[in-house]
Amino acid sequence: MSSGSPNDWNAQIIKEFRENDGKVGGMFEGAPLLILHHKGAKTGTVRETPLIYQNVDGDMAIFASKAGAPTNPDWFHNIVANPDVEVEVGPDTIQATARVLEGDERDTIWTRQKELMPNFAEYEEKTDRTIPVITLKPAS
Repeated sequence: MSSGSPNDWNAQIIKEFRENDGKVGGMFEGAPLLILHHKGAKTGTVRETPLIYQNVDGDMAIFASKAGAPTNPDWFHNIVANPDVEVEVGPDTIQATARVLEGDERDTIWTRQKELMPNFAEYEEKTDRTIPVITLKPAS
């Protein structure tokens, strides 16, 4: 997984995730990982993105960190436009609704994520934007 585009890198992670019931090695070994299926805001094309998540009372919190880049990741714009998503967690695929968090609700989960995985604090230091925190609520 050296050179190549981010899409190639994501494709390798997704392949490994699916071959191992949601477990991957490398930099994500032992981390809670999901695959977010989201519709393109402009194209409607379904895309897949592997993301770290935090379990929050049965919901999954995800983070639009983009490793501290100055702009939000494309998937964030897609779920704002189309909040009904599909999520692969371990061997399961579920329907969920995405919601962008604000204020104390966002800050509490974001602070916890930085404690759990200090690299998220590094991402925050690299950018001037507030990194969005989103919950994925499974459909009942």
